[in-house]
Amino acid sequence: MTEIALLIAANLASEAPDRRADAHLFDVQLEILRRGFAPHGLSLTPVAWSDPGADWRRFGAVMVNTAWDYQDRHEDFLSVLDRIAGMGVPVFNDPKTVRWNIRKTYLREIESKGIAVIPTLWPEAPTMADVAEAMRVFGADDVVLKRQVGGGARAQMRYSRGDVLGDMGASIMATPVMDRPGMIQPFVPAIASEGEFSFLFVDGEFSHVVLKRPKSGDYRIQEAYGGKSMTIEAAAADRAAAQAVLDVLDAMPLYARVDMVRGANGGLMLMELEVLEPYLFPEDGPQIGAMLGKALARRLAT
Repeated sequence: MTEIALLIAANLASEAPDRRADAHLFDVQLEILRRGFAPHGLSLTPVAWSDPGADWRRFGAVMVNTAWDYQDRHEDFLSVLDRIAGMGVPVFNDPKTVRWNIRKTYLREIESKGIAVIPTLWPEAPTMADVAEAMRVFGADDVVLKRQVGGGARAQMRYSRGDVLGDMGASIMATPVMDRPGMIQPFVPAIASEGEFSFLFVDGEFSHVVLKRPKSGDYRIQEAYGGKSMTIEAAAADRAAAQAVLDVLDAMPLYARVDMVRGANGGLMLMELEVLEPYLFPEDGPQIGAMLGKALARRLAT
């Protein structure tokens, strides 16, 4: 068996005293991946990326997929990936791809290649004035402020026109509303009604798609906020829209999740391309474990 290190957040470890509330998702994914990897001569060992004593040289490869706590130490995280790769250990997805994907400004590059992306402004130090400007530029009464580096809707804020009306004063308008670079997008109504699509791919091959819906009265689709997901059969046009996102990449990632939401014209727009640490919804498509095992074994053999 070739042993593969699966990077994890330290608080995903089974023995962690502060184990995350969503650790059960990791447990499911790990079991399905292990079952899929074994027939291809691969085993999986979870290792915290932040473990200073980890012996990376003993592994045949490293998978980045479940490093779910990189957000607040992303430069340290990237340094670890670079160090592992520098030892000659293959990393998937590779450090260059992860570095490109870790900051959501990659959406600008994808949009420049003809992919429909949710319109976005990119303030480096977001203020209420930036929120008001976004409403003006987008012609929207409802916008969402997100971190450029982040996930899981953490620290995300939604603003309506009423939040920026009235005599707020220049000092209030200039007050920071986020402590790091942000991105502001118009709220897309379909995410609260139809939901968000997640298309899962392995080495460019489609695996399955899920539809994630928020709980009533919310727009965040994550389980932590009461969101639910369901397996669906995607329409041909929707699946083609997701595939088109991968087709514009310079190199095909080992694993990818394409998150999309429907725009006013009926077509899907890219919300996020996850090639860093996406949850793979393996219960909805358990075949993804075997697909990943086969694809990884093939890459290691070349």
